[in-house]
Amino acid sequence: MNNYPDVEKKLATARTRLILDKPFLGALVLRLPMVAGDPKWCESTFSDGKTFYYNHDYIDALDLEQTQFALSHEALHCALSHFHRRGHRVKMRWDLACDYAVNPLLINDGLKPTPDAMHLREYEGMTAEEIYPCLEDNDNSGERDLENEKESEDANDKGQQSNKESSDGGQKNENRRDSQNDSPSEAQGEQDKVQNDVGEGGPASQPVAMSPQQEDELSLQWEQRLAGAAQQALQSGKLEGDMARMVDHLLQPKLPWRMLLARYMSATAREDYSYTRPSSRRGDPAVYPGMRSYETNIVVAIDTSGSIGEEEIKEFISEVDAIKSQVRASVTLLTCDSTLSYGCPWRFEAWDQFIFDIELRGGGGTDFRPVFEWLETQDQAPDLLVYFTDAEGVFPDVEPYYPVTWLVKGKSKVPFGVRVQLN
Repeated sequence: MNNYPDVEKKLATARTRLILDKPFLGALVLRLPMVAGDPKWCESTFSDGKTFYYNHDYIDALDLEQTQFALSHEALHCALSHFHRRGHRVKMRWDLACDYAVNPLLINDGLKPTPDAMHLREYEGMTAEEIYPCLEDNDNSGERDLENEKESEDANDKGQQSNKESSDGGQKNENRRDSQNDSPSEAQGEQDKVQNDVGEGGPASQPVAMSPQQEDELSLQWEQRLAGAAQQALQSGKLEGDMARMVDHLLQPKLPWRMLLARYMSATAREDYSYTRPSSRRGDPAVYPGMRSYETNIVVAIDTSGSIGEEEIKEFISEVDAIKSQVRASVTLLTCDSTLSYGCPWRFEAWDQFIFDIELRGGGGTDFRPVFEWLETQDQAPDLLVYFTDAEGVFPDVEPYYPVTWLVKGKSKVPFGVRVQLN
């Protein structure tokens, strides 16, 4: 039996200090049972989203503050669902991108980094997906083939392993606790039980890969845990700075913007029955209901200050074009950076072919007011204004009386209207 009382005590103390000093991170760390991993595969720390694995000698060489960093590092990876967001990316580069995304958040939050913590200022404020293409691919193609081959072998075996895990009573209990919003004390008691059970068997073997369904379920659990941890930390006044902004961005509703845009455009397209008396020349005194169709007037504004790429604009315009013909909408297109672009506006009826052949010019600062000022000069207010932007600019002081939907690329907030996060 392998017991590491000094290291286990250090980990427990570091976790307790996180709960007291940084309740947001502490609540996340509390969700991960701490298990000693076999040094053959666990060189430092690792988490599969369910357990915090550690190398005894690695933790032993850290001081208490660095141990807090190591715990928070793995817990934040889990909370951000990095295990689920990799997709088809190269694993080595993806792991590195995730480290570059997480470590600045922890360092700026006052934690002392471990000696091997990867940190570059140029990547601060960026997500792992944004960092990934910036990294050079130094993987040897042969090594990558071996890695892919190993993953393929794991995929063949994980079906049986998944069935075993899904039938395990402990796993069912964990899912049940999450669905019932279990208290920290209950989670702590279960964690200690798991840790003691595993510790009696010596260092743990490397965990097997999860099935896509298991990853989906675990990612949803961590999203709920993230929201709960943030709420506790906000109530105690101990969530601020970059960490608070990151959490606020993650908790923004990420709805499929195409579906949401179609819903808004359809809701404004009104078709109703008219009981207006017909012309007397028809000779029929009876009044029959007739269908009165109303064409929706939608204004689409596009931020051309340089933060929105041309390909993204084309995709957005194409989607608007497809929706407008379905809901009988006429579209007025405006492009704007600090002023309206030359040639505005461009108008398209529901039956017009929406060809994107406009040369976009801009690159200056972002000012949203010219769009709203132009709308004030029109005889009729729009049924809906859709603004495609990163939401970093000067907003009007007064909220307009017509509905506004912001399709936002980035983390910035809007002072009014409906904000839809672009995934």
